Parts: sequence; structure tokens; C-alpha cells
Amino acid sequence: MNFSIYTLGCKVNQYDSQEISENLQRNGYTAVSPSQFTDIFIVNSCTVTAESDRKTRQVVRKFKRMNPQGLVLLTGCMTQAFPKQGEDLIEADIVIGNRQNADIPRLISKYLENKERLVRYQKHEKDDVYIGGIIENFDEHTRAFIKIQDGCNRYCSYCAIPYARGFSRSKSLEMIEKELKTVAKNGYKEVVFVGINLSDYRYDGKRLDSVVRLAENISGIERIRLGSLEPDHITADMLQKFASCSKFCPQFHISLQSGSDFVLKRMNRHYNSAEYSELCKNIREIFNDATITTDIICGFPGETDEMFEETCKFVRKIGFEKVHIFPYSQREGTLAARMPDQIQKSVKEERCAKLNTICEGSRFDFMNAQIGKEVEVLFENSEKNNEGTTYTNRGYTRNYLPVLVVCDTDLQGEIRKITIFEQKNDILCGKI
Repeated sequence: MNFSIYTLGCKVNQYDSQEISENLQRNGYTAVSPSQFTDIFIVNSCTVTAESDRKTRQVVRKFKRMNPQGLVLLTGCMTQAFPKQGEDLIEADIVIGNRQNADIPRLISKYLENKERLVRYQKHEKDDVYIGGIIENFDEHTRAFIKIQDGCNRYCSYCAIPYARGFSRSKSLEMIEKELKTVAKNGYKEVVFVGINLSDYRYDGKRLDSVVRLAENISGIERIRLGSLEPDHITADMLQKFASCSKFCPQFHISLQSGSDFVLKRMNRHYNSAEYSELCKNIREIFNDATITTDIICGFPGETDEMFEETCKFVRKIGFEKVHIFPYSQREGTLAARMPDQIQKSVKEERCAKLNTICEGSRFDFMNAQIGKEVEVLFENSEKNNEGTTYTNRGYTRNYLPVLVVCDTDLQGEIRKITIFEQKNDILCGKI
């Protein structure tokens, strides 16, 4: 039988889907694209916002309409955090939380045998250890995402993810080393370490810098990146240790959420704006051409116009290279959902639009500053142009800026030095 997986959400969910896929293939199932007709549809859900939940319900119902006789299995963060939502989605034949992903082949066999709907839920426990194996490939990607941490103990007042992912736990260095050697052997030149609270990686007294050093010493791995980081876990000493690794790519996605100290406190974030600013200063002093990107929530309960302006001022001061901007979304069971002074949707949308204009200006200026520089690019895909004599090659610099090169060579999978001569539609154009 064949199966497909539709993944919503973050890089950790993408990793989980790859792990599910490889597990099913080891058990005799055949993977196909979600766009193809298939016997088994698996939806790996996200629940970071209410919109994520809506998309999950939409996709499950769409797949059931496409093949009423097919099996639809729903897993992921939404069903783990809000089991009742999954149970009520009757189009799903099997409903589980992400804690049971390893059991998917057995549950599919049981359903096919009895044709009875299965709804299973196991709560994350405080003494849970990291569960999971290693992946060998990362389908349709040039870089391999390696999950090394799961769960979160922070309980930010707006966030349902700790309920979806459980308590913080980390993968052993021995398992990480084995996984790195496997993906390197399979041709991956770049790895991206990811986790729900990646910067909280702790195993046998080792922290995140030890993982980076481990990857530095793996033959075949030429680039090392980190996923999203929490600012209060990243010290100046850790930054220096990152910088001592020649393969480390200076791209930092560090969650901010607000530039107002009042709002940060209400969010139960564990830093203030001055501490965040100091971290950015340290990064730019230690790394040449580092990019710092972030996430910001607009319209958090109690955020006044003056507090929003503090965020705008802070964003201008830091000069982020890219910002992901979200309107605040109420999540069931969180402290923020019960707070007074909820902000109207129209105000949230207005603030998002204003902040986006500011951030686009910062990114434009940074991209323009790259013109004339020689940069190293890992090319991820290549398309032969209509005349058949040239290729359009697309890839990313070490600091994760998108680059396009048109030349007479297919550069997919290669790392090349190129010179930037133009910025066009948020892409750097270069030549060899």
C-alpha cells in the first residue's frame, strides 16, 4: 500500500514526518506525493495558532473527499494539545497525538484488519526521555534537518506548544553523531539543528555548542545551521564557541515577540529588551555579515499604542534582516487567552501592516549592501531554461540570503563562490 504525508508547521514537524515516512517504508509501505491518489493520507498537524487548527481540519476533510475509501490518519501537535478537536474530526479514521508516532505502522494494520475508528491519546509526562531514532534522508531537500531536542518548559502565556510537545528533553550526542554520519554519507552537505526549544539542549552536561563542535568534525558536512533560538540561553561564551567552528553559518533566528518590556513580562518571556539588544550587539561583533531574524506578535492583550511604538522603535534599532510578524491568536488553555484588554482584530491587522513596512525597509537595505560582495552559495535547485543552453540556479549564502545565478552549468548540490551584482524582488543575483 502507498501513503502520503501532509505536514503543517515548523521544521520539527517536518523532521517528525520524515521519521514517520522512513518507519512506514521499513514496514513495507510506499511513499508518494500528497498530490497523488493514495491509500493512506497522514496529516501531521500544527497548533501554533487558531489558523493552524483551521488548516488542519480543512486538509483532513479534503483528503477524505478525494478518496472516501482511503484511510486518513491525523497526528501532530493539534491532536496532542487538544485531543477533543481530533476526536470530533470524524473524517479522520485514526487520531493520535505526536507521542504515539512510532506506533503508526501497528495502528494502521489494526485499522485495516477491523475497519473500526481508532482514537488514541497518551499524555506527555515530566520524566519523559527523548524518544525517536535517526533519519537517513530528508526528502526533496538539499539540507538535512536534524531534531536534537523536543518539548519546552517555558510556558509563555500565549503558547500552547508545551501542552503539545511536553517537557524539554534532548537527544544523546552518540545518536546525533550517528545521524550526522548517515546524512553525510547520503550526500547532504548542510545540516540544520532544530528543536522546540533548541537552545535548551542539555545532555550529560553538554549544551548546544557541543553539538555544533560535534558536527564540525564530521567529514562531508560543510555547513552547520541552527533553528530558532531563545535569547536568554545564548551567552557570549557560547557565541565564541560557535565562531570557533569554521563550518558554522552566522544566521540567527532569535525569538523577540515584543520590544516592550511590559508586554514581554505579560508574555512570560525570560528577558527584557536591553538583554536582547546586548545579545544582538555581541553577535554582530563576533560574526561578520551575520543575519539576525525574529518573530513578533502584534496585538497581545493589553498592548497599547505606546507599547506597540516601543516595538517599532526597537525593530528600527536592531535592524533585523527579516521578521515574521503574526497577529496575536488566542489559544485555549493559555493564560493570555483569559487576560483582559483583548485587542480588536482590525487593530492587530493595522499594527502588523505598519511593522511589516518598517521591516521590509531594513531587509531591502541589508540586501542592497551585499552588492559587490563575493559570497559562498550552496545551490539547492537548478532548472534548464527554455533554449536549453543555460540553467537558472537557486541557493543560499552562509547567512541565508537567497541567490539566483544564470549560467551554462547545473549547480544543484554544489557550493560555489559567486559575486553579487544586483538585488531583484528580494533575491540577490550573482555571477560565477
